[in-house]
Amino acid sequence: MDDAVVLGKKGYSLSNTLGEGSYGKVKSAYCNWLKCNVAVKIIDKRKTPRDFLERFLPREIQALRRLHHPSIIKTYEIFETSAGKVYIVMELGAKGDLLDYIKITGAMEEDIARIKFQQLASAIKYCHDSDFAHRDLKCENILLDEDLNIKLSDFGFSKPLSRDENGRTILSKTFCGSAAYAAPEVLQGIPCDPRISDLWSLGVILYTMVYALMPFDDSNVRKMICVQKQHRIPFPNSKYLTAECKDLIHHLLQPSVSQRLHIDEVLKHSWLQTPKSTIPSPPPAAEEGECSQNLHEGKPEHKQQAKSHSAEGEGEEKEFLTTSAAEFTRASTTFWIQ
Repeated sequence: MDDAVVLGKKGYSLSNTLGEGSYGKVKSAYCNWLKCNVAVKIIDKRKTPRDFLERFLPREIQALRRLHHPSIIKTYEIFETSAGKVYIVMELGAKGDLLDYIKITGAMEEDIARIKFQQLASAIKYCHDSDFAHRDLKCENILLDEDLNIKLSDFGFSKPLSRDENGRTILSKTFCGSAAYAAPEVLQGIPCDPRISDLWSLGVILYTMVYALMPFDDSNVRKMICVQKQHRIPFPNSKYLTAECKDLIHHLLQPSVSQRLHIDEVLKHSWLQTPKSTIPSPPPAAEEGECSQNLHEGKPEHKQQAKSHSAEGEGEEKEFLTTSAAEFTRASTTFWIQ
């Protein structure tokens, strides 16, 4: 049955396509009972790999059903048809994603970045406190609502955390993400606590907010890892940044997982305390660099997108399939299993 017919019976009037990925597409629709526009992610299970269906799709649906926070995209409804199509109806990111926003408006002033970053960090704390790691944090997966508030999206690679008999977090051995945002331990295939790797990605996102640049050149991943492991972070002289903001970036982009900040430490950092940042109330429950990359080069693409493509292999590290941040098309996502 045609998507428009299926959704029409549920009270949705289907509109334009917002984005397409390897395993599905995202369309805009008007919801008659909500009286607003929504985004509908459509996944055809007949055209998706078994591993995606058995592992990643169930995790995404589990996360969407469990996670409810003002700075996480809201899920209204999830249903499946007998024809094997899954429909995920979500809040629409009316102002697009953070990447396009930065491309259009340029680097944010710290006061603006502080508000948005605290909204994002509060969403990550909620995920981590709920025993979920996102594992694909990047500007393309951060949407903006009508009032330009942060809405974290795309939980396709999220993972519920498991613990051993002693209560310790079992390290992740499935590595995923986008090379430009991924922590060095992920790029090297080292088993890790995915929450700690999320914090590295937060550092990349904060840097991008305040500079409208990527901190590292991912056109050569091996060289990028060497730079990252030396803790060499570029702070261009072209824009003044407070010492507090630089310090937070410096501690987030810390190559040693034992020294990298945890999310509670991030939210207590001095840069987020003065002036006081404003976030929605949750429900109960260093040195000059050599490789910053310009965000404004390259062609902007869609704003709310389906899951980007992935590649996998057994027993060996798989190279990240990514475009150079210098060209600045959207980051490709891949994973490998060790």
